[in-house]
Amino acid sequence: MNLKQQAALHALQYVRSGNIIGLGSGSTMTLFISALGALLKSGELSDIIAVPTSEETARQARQAGVTLATLDEHVRLDIAIDGADEVDKDLNLIKGLGRALLREKVVAIHADEFVIIVDKTKLVSQLGTRVPLPVEVVSFAVGSQIRWLNQLGCSAELWLSEEGSALLTDNGNSLVRCWFDNGIEDVEHLDSVIKSRTGIVEHGLFLDMATKVIVANETGITEMQSTR
Repeated sequence: MNLKQQAALHALQYVRSGNIIGLGSGSTMTLFISALGALLKSGELSDIIAVPTSEETARQARQAGVTLATLDEHVRLDIAIDGADEVDKDLNLIKGLGRALLREKVVAIHADEFVIIVDKTKLVSQLGTRVPLPVEVVSFAVGSQIRWLNQLGCSAELWLSEEGSALLTDNGNSLVRCWFDNGIEDVEHLDSVIKSRTGIVEHGLFLDMATKVIVANETGITEMQSTR
């Protein structure tokens, strides 16, 4: 069993029969959804309703036999479970390299608990040191947004597919990846600045949101708990 599988299985203990849950996106969540489906099929869990954060997550959940709903139907979630691309010591995150950051953030703010599942490679001392910060922008005048983002101390680029076309989110928006040579010095300031820009829909900084981070490593599972 690899580390991602260990983290995904550990997170299942926080799901109870009758829960309404948020399902994140990405490779670790694929493992979680598969394991959740197995528990539903065996009867160990029942009456689970899930709100997916992407069309791909919805497809995987339906295939696993998970009942789906929307936030319009269930505005309060007992728990949202998701992966992350980077996690710092304060449980701040970079997310969105699975191209679902906007819906992931919307679902997370409706949950009583926001539990992150990762392996040890996702832990960093400073956000932005290993992966780029994804930014979702409207496709109109995307070049101007890239030029503006480049003024923030990063190298910004339009996220392209292998065929060279712009990758779009499930919302029909473009994605820009922002690379920081030495990491992001002040995540709170960057969060505020990017949010103020017209035409930028959302970014992948998830600050003060995670309540628990489950970390898998070779010696077992550790949990990082929010003190907020």
